[in-house]
Amino acid sequence: MSQNHEEVEEMGDDYEMGKAGDETGDEYQERAGRESDSDDEEFGHSSTKVTDTSSAQARKGKDIQGIPWERLRISREKYQQTRLELYKNYENILNSGEASEKECKATEKVGTYYEFWQNTRSVKSTILHFQLRNLVWATSKHDVYLMSHFSVLHWSALTGQPKELVNVQGHVAPREKHPGSLAEGFSQTQVSTLAVKDNLLVAGGFQGELICKNLDQEGVSFCCRTTYDDNAVINAVEIYNSPSGAVHFIASNNDCGVRNYDMERFQLCKHFRFQWPVNHTSLSPDGKLLIIVGDDPEGMVIDANSGKVVHKLNGHLDYSFASAWHPNGITFATGNQDKTCRVWDIRNLSKSTDVLRGNIGAIRSVRFTSDGQYMAMAEPADFVHVFDVQSGYNKCQELDFFGEISGVSFSPDTEALFVGV
Repeated sequence: MSQNHEEVEEMGDDYEMGKAGDETGDEYQERAGRESDSDDEEFGHSSTKVTDTSSAQARKGKDIQGIPWERLRISREKYQQTRLELYKNYENILNSGEASEKECKATEKVGTYYEFWQNTRSVKSTILHFQLRNLVWATSKHDVYLMSHFSVLHWSALTGQPKELVNVQGHVAPREKHPGSLAEGFSQTQVSTLAVKDNLLVAGGFQGELICKNLDQEGVSFCCRTTYDDNAVINAVEIYNSPSGAVHFIASNNDCGVRNYDMERFQLCKHFRFQWPVNHTSLSPDGKLLIIVGDDPEGMVIDANSGKVVHKLNGHLDYSFASAWHPNGITFATGNQDKTCRVWDIRNLSKSTDVLRGNIGAIRSVRFTSDGQYMAMAEPADFVHVFDVQSGYNKCQELDFFGEISGVSFSPDTEALFVGV
């Protein structure tokens, strides 16, 4: 992960698009040109407070984000086209190139696998690092967890109300005593990544902090610092159940380490070291293999018990920030700053089976539904693509809107898809 920890500009509560009226004007072109992986901005009408949008309103023609296009001197289509032309994709390997059109799959945009249901502004999803976008997690079709500035929030689709679970701006300390837990806790933690599964929430920070909370208990259960290295950012966290049923999580770290924690004993049980910062890991459904991707065009499949490399993954042209296993345990996907998501078959890793291309930027999040029918890949802004896996990734639904994406998450029952904007 890039060590440039610049903070993304806050998105305004109201749209501010009044000055974009002259679509050929220098001011509008400058604004559209500077919107990139590390910069986002809302737009609209200064006198109008934007409200939530329901599925019924969307069916009647209301913009899903409430943008009053009829009041603006630019159409939605024109603005989107300008975004496509001028959005600047971040690259760590300059002039790394792009996958050829021949290599990328020509995908047919068909159907509506997920129908728009609601855009809520009662919670505001935020990000702190322009490359890390794993900050939205659904535990049911009604429950989603996200970061909003210094607050870890739960939002209920049933009540439409948010609830603050942890505020990391002040002092956070564990309520239980465990070996290795920092009794003094942390203050002013900058959360870089988040994961939630069943009753466990784990937040990782820019200084190597780990904060663990049991959702059915008050307070925080466990706090530790993974490393005191200068390059300590925790880039991703994955929670899983071991074959014995014990709850574990894996932390991917910018100090080139991958750490496995046992949450029954609250202990570090494995620590693997690599040659480059690890941006994301994914554990295979049988728990035997780990996908490792990071600050190198090559990814790796390693043995989850020993840490030994099973196979290297060649094909991407820049750094990778996303990975996910299909529930069948045979195929998996990796997302890269070269604007592609590659699909791999564990039975033959000499090359990827499919190359799926985004529209404007890096593929920063990849998720499969629990039944394996769909795969979502999210770009840094504006687009989420939902692929029909059973069609061989030949068919997809494209979700389009305006704004930086903090994360995507399918509900465990596959009925809902949450997108943080």
